[in-house]
Amino acid sequence: MNIYTLLIFCLLVGIYLIQTVTDLLNIKNISNDIPKEFEGFFDKEKYTKSQEYLKANTNFSIISSSFMLLVQLVFIVFGGFNHTNNIAVSFGFGTVTTGLIFAGILLFAVEILKIPFSAYSIFVIEEKFGFNKMNLKTFFTDFLKSLIITAIVGATVFSVILWLFTNFFQYAWLYAFVAIVVFQLFLTFIAPIVIMPLFNKYTPLEDGDLKASIEKYAKKENFKMKGLFKMDNSKRSTRSNAFFTGFGKSRRIVLFDTLIKNHPVEELTSVLAHEMGHFKLGHIIRQMIFSFISTGIMLFILSLFINETWLYSAFLMQTQPVYAGIIFFAFLYTPISLMLSVIASYFSRKHEYEADAYAVTTYKHPDAMINALKKLSVDNLSNLYPHKLKVFLEYSHPPILERINAIDKLSSNLKL
Repeated sequence: MNIYTLLIFCLLVGIYLIQTVTDLLNIKNISNDIPKEFEGFFDKEKYTKSQEYLKANTNFSIISSSFMLLVQLVFIVFGGFNHTNNIAVSFGFGTVTTGLIFAGILLFAVEILKIPFSAYSIFVIEEKFGFNKMNLKTFFTDFLKSLIITAIVGATVFSVILWLFTNFFQYAWLYAFVAIVVFQLFLTFIAPIVIMPLFNKYTPLEDGDLKASIEKYAKKENFKMKGLFKMDNSKRSTRSNAFFTGFGKSRRIVLFDTLIKNHPVEELTSVLAHEMGHFKLGHIIRQMIFSFISTGIMLFILSLFINETWLYSAFLMQTQPVYAGIIFFAFLYTPISLMLSVIASYFSRKHEYEADAYAVTTYKHPDAMINALKKLSVDNLSNLYPHKLKVFLEYSHPPILERINAIDKLSSNLKL
């Protein structure tokens, strides 16, 4: 082991410790007191169950992340990347194909290692707390579909980046940035039509009070959309949600069938008004721009390190293939990625407050919005008292009590 390998180890362990300490602080921050805002929604038994759910998930997350860290460190120490490269090179193909074999072996190995943990999470923890509706056939079918899609998308992006960095050198990062942006936009348009239906069935929302209410609100807000759809999430989980997909005339509103089952029309329309607020206030575009900027930063920094001998030495490589350098850089980029995710989460939380305000001021049913948030929290066994560090590092949504207080304050000021 050389000094560079030791630095990589310190980096991996450091990130692991930050995440683990954050998780432990989050558990320690649990309160036994049901907040007054949730009286009549959370009973003592259900509230205790939500705390046990948080503990079970956190403990399991620490165990799984510890195992994966150990595997990474052992793999590096015993020259796993160099052995994988020898296998890839032995086929005698060119740089791009060899790189795909190299990356493919690593991806497949990681996905196989993750299967027992995914299965335990779904069939033990989620089952115990009443969320799981998935059977083994669906589990493995979803796994295979995800693996194939990841392989196709990943191979496409990796091939382009590898080819550009092999042939264009100085400006490769810029060409790669343009190519990835175009590809991401392409995926954004085709995902609702091609990819998402591979996992769930989307059926047009039937005529009735709910459809009439949403269409009336959308018309008032001059919001054009492709249609209203119901997703059969109940075949996998009891969790509830709603989301928008697509852009322009291809925009679709999708509601989980579990959401429709558990909420009256006013609450569901409030939830959709919130989602619509994200579009109206430009949040979706801002998130995409931030994602593009993050991609550009990553590729530019990659261009500075890709030819550095020490990068390959850190992972005990005997040669310096560009495809390996791209993967090694992902380890090196982890702290920057963490920093960018913290920034993205901050703005995401800010956008959630703004979307709540949009829903309240345009739909004018703050009580329905608050009740929807409360029921969603109860149904999903959400943590009502997350630690501030956990929120800062990971939360894309503000803590539920803070959202409720913000809506109450706004509705009082507007006298709704």
